[in-house]
Amino acid sequence: MITKPVITPAANPQVPKPVGNYRWRIVALLFFATVVNYVDRTVLSFTIIDDNFKRDMLGLSANQPLTEAAVAEFKVQMGYVDGAFKLMYALGFILIGWLIDRIGTKKGYSIGIFLWSLAGIGTAFVGSLMGLRFMRGLLGLGEASNFPAAIKTVAEWFPKKERSLANGIFNAGTNIGVILTALTIPFLTLAYGWRASFLITGVLGAFLLIFWWVLYSKPEENKHLSKEELTYINSDASEEQAQEKIPWIKMLSYRQTWALMVGKFLADPIWWFYLFWLPDFFNTNEALDQKLDLKTVGIPFLVIYLVSDVGSIFFGWLSTKFMQMGWSLNKARKTTMLICALCVVPTFFASLTNNIYIAIALIALAASAHQGWSANLYTFGSDLFPKSMVASATGIGGMAGAIGGTLFGIITGIVVAYVGYLPLFIFASVAYLLALGIIQLILPRLEPIKKSEIA
Repeated sequence: MITKPVITPAANPQVPKPVGNYRWRIVALLFFATVVNYVDRTVLSFTIIDDNFKRDMLGLSANQPLTEAAVAEFKVQMGYVDGAFKLMYALGFILIGWLIDRIGTKKGYSIGIFLWSLAGIGTAFVGSLMGLRFMRGLLGLGEASNFPAAIKTVAEWFPKKERSLANGIFNAGTNIGVILTALTIPFLTLAYGWRASFLITGVLGAFLLIFWWVLYSKPEENKHLSKEELTYINSDASEEQAQEKIPWIKMLSYRQTWALMVGKFLADPIWWFYLFWLPDFFNTNEALDQKLDLKTVGIPFLVIYLVSDVGSIFFGWLSTKFMQMGWSLNKARKTTMLICALCVVPTFFASLTNNIYIAIALIALAASAHQGWSANLYTFGSDLFPKSMVASATGIGGMAGAIGGTLFGIITGIVVAYVGYLPLFIFASVAYLLALGIIQLILPRLEPIKKSEIA
């Protein structure tokens, strides 16, 4: 009788050896950082519906009435304030993206965290629109570090096939940040005043800075990372020109750069429109049968941004799943982005319906699709560029988005004050399809910059 040999799992080449999961702890750190980033960013969005804040910024005394003319002027001025944030955000993407690639993710991101925390705390002490514009500009400069640092970190810690999911997870922190802001800032503002809201949230950045400095290191320098996981992280390193250096100005000569810039220029302003103006939309839009104030605004935002979190992770997973099924990177990314763009189309009806629940549902779907779009667009930096230039590529793309946001933000204040929200929601409905169409024209196939093109 012939006895068949017993094959143990260790001897069976078909059984993959566990590689560890420390890299997902790094994603958790990025998620926490992004939460704090968005808490500090969105405090103002809820503060602008506080009457005391309006009076302070307009230079009115506590007992002076807020006339329609004063409210209209306030909205116009908030458009300029929002524009100051985004203008410096655009500049910050270039400066800090470049800095991160030169001095490393750990040091570069630390500088960004310090700047935005300083601005957050400083806003608690402003007493004029000029001071508010200055602090929001400084906030934008510092906060621009978040995504270049996070995308570069993902490129350093993950192989290509896992990057869209990793990006989707940390990007979900944007929504949690907005949710926490929506649930806490109205309470803090009503109980302690708007200045306390900025002071308390600004201090969060100091704790983040400590966590980041203590916990982060590159994979090759991390003592807790197994050799197997490090090998897995670098499994497709041979496909990337990791050591190539491209001056950021030269990157404008590549189609890949322009594809990333278009996707950000047209889509990012919509997301910022939601972040900054939704509290005012629910507070003042005449079409709605219910109006929300500081006491009631929290729950709708909880719904909208929880759904957004689902979209960020789901569409990041979907793109990864398509690639695991054997789809090309080009097909997986663009198909997922097309689905996201189509989900946004019905959004215009949110400004027409008088049913607040329908408006919330439509905006939640649109915000979810935007986060899915962003999770895939963020991977362009690591899909198309060498690792050593991921932060700069992301910075250039972010700059384009911030420029679009600056222009859209200034226009929004004027349109909201004198026309209403409908034109803005119509543009939001078609922006993603327009962006994807232009990306397809510029870059019919998503493929990395060739080594011969760099020389």
